[in-house]
Amino acid sequence: MEENQKSLDYYRIAKAIEFIIQNFKSQPNLDQIAEAVNLSPFHFQKLFTDWAGVSLKKFLQFTSVPYAKEVLKDKSVNLFDATCQTGLSGTGRLHDLFVKIEAMTPGEFKNGGINLKIAYHFYETFFGKIISANTKKGICFMAFADDEQIALENLRTHFPNADVIKQHNEKQQQALAIFSKDWKDINLIKLHLKGTPFQLKVWETLLKIPKGNLTSYGEVAKNMETPKASRAVGTAIGANPIAFLIPCHRVIQTTGNFGGYRWGNTRKTAIIGWEAAETKTI
Repeated sequence: MEENQKSLDYYRIAKAIEFIIQNFKSQPNLDQIAEAVNLSPFHFQKLFTDWAGVSLKKFLQFTSVPYAKEVLKDKSVNLFDATCQTGLSGTGRLHDLFVKIEAMTPGEFKNGGINLKIAYHFYETFFGKIISANTKKGICFMAFADDEQIALENLRTHFPNADVIKQHNEKQQQALAIFSKDWKDINLIKLHLKGTPFQLKVWETLLKIPKGNLTSYGEVAKNMETPKASRAVGTAIGANPIAFLIPCHRVIQTTGNFGGYRWGNTRKTAIIGWEAAETKTI
């Protein structure tokens, strides 16, 4: 019940963020945004603070182009070496400290998952409904699912020959804990991924971007020691099969604009703002 309410709150906030994006240049105030989502300013401000953990004004600072540009301007910190600065506790903990990637065998990759058993289930999160799927080795697919049928079809397309069944299990629950628990309380999460060697390298590199930080496609390519492959990096990021946990939402354009997102630009903006606000308030 609580998760359903969080999801409903997110959709209300998403509507507000869409309004903000469309009217960014005029810098709408609290009253204007509240009116756009048919809520009183008091109710909207309370809802927003409950959802984001900070005021609307503070959140907007974390979702604006100037904020993104400011983050990208800081050349003194190598985001991919930030482990030394973030330590091992709290929300600054890097994903790769608790996520282990295991690639599918060449045979599994080639045959589309023949003899592979995949369990999936739908769950509510801060940012809407999500489908979480796993093999016996780990999470193989996780995507925001505004339409359950389309999400299931995408899973089956990704593994056309696998035996796919609807089944709730501990591996799925463990992965979803990233939305609600302190990272230091989360056990090792394993991913069982289907991808080319280059894609796997890109996804592994994304795991090194700390929560609340942003980087560019060019920086990802540079840190992979393939500085001229930013276009290929962008393609691999767009093919990321694990929403949120592999944080492709933390990669933006060098101009500071947030750019596109497989699961919707509004959702990307909301996630970036929520992570930045949560990190800054810890």
